[in-house]
Amino acid sequence: MLVECYDPKGAEVYELIIRQVLQDLQIGRSISDMRVFVDPREPVFIIAIKVEKTASPIALEDLAVYEYDEEEDTTTIRIKDETYLPNLLEKLWELEGRGKISQPSRFEVIIHHPTAQIDGLIIYDPAQNLRRKVYDAIFRILPEGFRVVRDLSEKDIIAMTCTDELLKEEWIDKCREMIEDLKTPKTY
Repeated sequence: MLVECYDPKGAEVYELIIRQVLQDLQIGRSISDMRVFVDPREPVFIIAIKVEKTASPIALEDLAVYEYDEEEDTTTIRIKDETYLPNLLEKLWELEGRGKISQPSRFEVIIHHPTAQIDGLIIYDPAQNLRRKVYDAIFRILPEGFRVVRDLSEKDIIAMTCTDELLKEEWIDKCREMIEDLKTPKTY
């Protein structure tokens, strides 16, 4: 982690804040590198975070088998692994609505009059979950009132330039430089 600031004490404080937020959200190990630039005189806050690779997404077929009953117009899902059952229910409610979903047992979910395609349905995506947590961390770290945000994220790097004024092109360029720095493999 590299925190740039004209004031060394300010950089130390920001590093402490960042470490605390990452610890609170339990994502410190999921971040391989980070660059932060802070200048309250301008005012600007730039952050670029490189996240580690995550496990593959969990699809419906990974945790259940299902079959459609044409006569009853229902799809019955038989759960093999209930680890992601809450995620499955949330996805089904989102797709079909709560009223069409019933759960007669821990290992069975029924969709009444299904309309959505569930083949290959992603139930849980660790990469998306990590990105959500990193964005949450960034918004906790941002200085109060910095509501003008430019998101420059790409692939495994989440990067933002933030201010409470108009964004300057030089700040956006600085953010792009930080992204390129994170892309460059380090040799120590």
